[in-house]
Amino acid sequence: MSQAPEVNRGPTVTPVRVVIGLCLAAPFVAMLWVGSYAKTDPAFIGIPFFYWYQMAWVIISTVLTVIAYKLWQRDQRARREGGAK
Repeated sequence: MSQAPEVNRGPTVTPVRVVIGLCLAAPFVAMLWVGSYAKTDPAFIGIPFFYWYQMAWVIISTVLTVIAYKLWQRDQRARREGGAK
């Protein structure tokens, strides 16, 4: 008898993928919750909080996106190596 083919059950939710999702969702939540940063104090080098908070999230979003990408690459590599065995 031949061995039954493996059934691909679709995407799997793993802790790494949850972290990836959180890294990608955090900037959206932070920017859409305007009430949390709609104020002028504390000012940073004369720039009101409203503006520097948003500019800080540009850098934070970049870092979180890079982290998510690296985690995704590692996850895909692990899946390929695990499936090849």
